Amino acid sequence: MSRRRRAVKREVPEDTKFHSPLVTRLVNTVMRWGKKSVAQRIVYGSLDQIATKQAKADPLEVLQRAVDNAKPRLEVKSRRVGGATYQVPLEVPIDRQLSLAVRWIVDFADARKGMPMQEALAAEILEAAQGTGNAIRKRDDVHKMAQANKAFAHFRW
Repeated sequence: MSRRRRAVKREVPEDTKFHSPLVTRLVNTVMRWGKKSVAQRIVYGSLDQIATKQAKADPLEVLQRAVDNAKPRLEVKSRRVGGATYQVPLEVPIDRQLSLAVRWIVDFADARKGMPMQEALAAEILEAAQGTGNAIRKRDDVHKMAQANKAFAHFRW
C-alpha cells in the first residue's frame, strides 16, 4: 500500500452517442491496447443488437439492469492475523461494485468462443439483465464465499 497521498478519483465522462458514463466505463473495459474506436464499435454494435432483440426496451435500461444485477454486495478479503490468513467478508464500495460488475460481464463475453465479441457482449448483457448468465453466477459465488466465512467478520477493521 502506498504511503503517499491518496489517488484522486476522476469522474468518467459521458460517451458521445448515448451520453452515459456507464457506456464509457463499458467501452474502457472492452478496450485493449488503447484501441478505443474498436471498443466503441463493439459496444455500440452490441447495444444496437440489444435494441433489435428487445424492441420495446431501451438498451441503456437493459445495460443498467444487467450491471445492477451483477453487482456484488459482499466480497472476501484476506487478512493475516497471528500467522493465520482468514477470508474476511467485507461490504463492497459502490465504485468497486460497478467496476466488478462491468468487468465480469466483459470477461465472460470475451470467454464465449465461436461468436463475434459484439454478439457475445449483447448476449451476456441480456442474460445478466434477466438474472441469469455467467456474471450472475460469479456474483452468487462471491456471495456464497462471504456467507461461508461470516464467522471471521469480527476480523474486519
